[in-house]
Amino acid sequence: MSQDKINNIQITKQGFENLEKELDGLVNTKRPKLVERLANARGQGDLSENSDYQNAKEELDFLDGKISELEGVIHNAEVVSGKNNNGEIAVGAEVTLKIQDEEHVYYIVGEWEADPISKKISHSSPLGLALVGKKIGEKVEVEAPAGKVVYEILSIK
Repeated sequence: MSQDKINNIQITKQGFENLEKELDGLVNTKRPKLVERLANARGQGDLSENSDYQNAKEELDFLDGKISELEGVIHNAEVVSGKNNNGEIAVGAEVTLKIQDEEHVYYIVGEWEADPISKKISHSSPLGLALVGKKIGEKVEVEAPAGKVVYEILSIK
């Protein structure tokens, strides 16, 4: 991910803590094991024909890239918390929506936290874009594969 795209990443407090925990696990657990595996493979002799050495080296390069990316995200993260001062939906909000005659609860999160199965939707997804900045009682219309869906905002926490 380019440095421009990493600037001003909105994320919830929980999402930020999860990223820090993931980074800690990669740096303090996974990376040392890979370095040890690489050292063991290096000790086996001819490196040009040693597939374990090549695999460990590639995994370490990939892991170092992931660590660097997470460090960049954490460094540029802006921890946010739900409603803005005007009572409008913002990243971090828990939103109850009425879709036809059913109520559903969604969490508006940063892109790094999005998990549609857990009803955590990114602020940059089609539904997230439609909801951010809206207030209780407003309706939003979102284009879905099955057609347009109308959501009514019942509550914002």
